[in-house]
Amino acid sequence: MHISVVIPLLNEDESLTELYDWIASVMQSNHFSYEIIFIDDGSTDNSWQIISHLSSKNKSVKGIRFLRNFGKSQALHAGFDKAQGQVVITMDADLQDSPDEIPELYNMITKNGYDLVSGWKKKRYDSVISKNIPSKLFNWAARKTSGVKLNDFNCGLKAYKKDVVKNIDVNGEMHRYIPVLSKNAGFSKIGEKVVQHQARKYGETKFGMNRFIHGFLDLITIWFLSRFAKSPMHLFGALGFIMFAIGFTFAAYLGIDKLFLNPTGRLITQRPQFYIALSTMIIGTQFFVAGFLGELILRNKTDKKRYQIKEESNL
Repeated sequence: MHISVVIPLLNEDESLTELYDWIASVMQSNHFSYEIIFIDDGSTDNSWQIISHLSSKNKSVKGIRFLRNFGKSQALHAGFDKAQGQVVITMDADLQDSPDEIPELYNMITKNGYDLVSGWKKKRYDSVISKNIPSKLFNWAARKTSGVKLNDFNCGLKAYKKDVVKNIDVNGEMHRYIPVLSKNAGFSKIGEKVVQHQARKYGETKFGMNRFIHGFLDLITIWFLSRFAKSPMHLFGALGFIMFAIGFTFAAYLGIDKLFLNPTGRLITQRPQFYIALSTMIIGTQFFVAGFLGELILRNKTDKKRYQIKEESNL
């Protein structure tokens, strides 16, 4: 199979049939063998009924329905797990991503040798204040922190080599950082393509300003995980050693001063250095404990399913 199109969605019943017709037309005109996997992330409208109807009409249309809303990352994880195509394309269901971009994205993976190609919505039709400016700040921070030189981490339109989606774990709200996860997994040939961004035709966006706050917090998380996930003791142990060494130095100074230099001076507990020594040694010990606990958790963790599927169609 040439292409799997993975589409997570939440309450997009107005656009699904039009999106399906558009994708099917592109696939047929380019003679691609394909599948379209819709992941209904707990919709409360008629999205699942439409997906079921489309899948009964065309066996290339497949559906996954979550028991409730688990989030876009979990929806992508479920779609990646089922995808069988040589190239996996992700896009949003709101018609703001153009299926006409699929052939060139496919060629960039299969002919140019990219592991991942991310769309770049260079010209956007979103609000400048609520989306464009925060998005530019977010992308700048993501580039500086991750080292992945992309202009638009948030673009839902991306293409992946099949090996990539089968070897990364998308969880929490890490869908924004799939290129970073891919790089950390060893898939370093990451490209970018300017894609057409269309004004939203139906409904309203499901994401508010809080997604940027969550995005920056997730950026800190992925920075930490990319460097210390396999050995948290390297970070916490180093911090613990530094803090404990500072405290021990102050304690040694206080002891030498009281015993040999100024035995008749103030009580040790009346000197600020005593509290600096006490606090830093306690904090250093806590960092060591955090490192040990991190190592224990890492060595004893078990995979736990992060979403529940209610029903599937054509899978």
